Amino acid sequence: MKKVGILVGSLRQESFTKKVAKNVQPLFSDEVETEWLDIGKLPLYNQDVDSQTELPDEIVQFREKAREKDGFIFLTPEYNRSVPGVLKNALDVGSRPKATSVWNDKPAGIISVAPGNLSAFGANHHLRQSLVFFNMPVVQQPEVYLGNIASLLDEHGKIKDEGTMDFLQSFVDAYMALLRK
Repeated sequence: MKKVGILVGSLRQESFTKKVAKNVQPLFSDEVETEWLDIGKLPLYNQDVDSQTELPDEIVQFREKAREKDGFIFLTPEYNRSVPGVLKNALDVGSRPKATSVWNDKPAGIISVAPGNLSAFGANHHLRQSLVFFNMPVVQQPEVYLGNIASLLDEHGKIKDEGTMDFLQSFVDAYMALLRK
């Protein structure tokens, strides 16, 4: 069974990005076990910490959980035309020490989410730049930019548009094809 980690770059309780992740997670087949990786409690990355004898538990647990994953789905809002600091911090924590990066050669998929029309395009592409550096193959098509997200969700956080759900299923299918390679 393949194991896929889900990282959500928003900490807000009623986050649109979290709601989208909850809609995407069930689209995976039974051959995949998905798990959300908590990034909100990670201390800010500081290289000095890696030279200490004992690392903070949050870092150890995050790296261990990420290391056991076969791939990752990243869901991100856009903050100031880039990824939120909490997501960038998780990327940095997982990438060090460089020789033991948890990201190396693991397939990735990106979904960006925004309340406006630009659909978090900047965050999506900034995230792609980091993933290339981490040697992560990334789903190229379809690219997923979900704009005007509030209009796509019902009062329970479910995506109410069948076409959007079909599109997200095609993304998950493309991700699965990459994961199987």
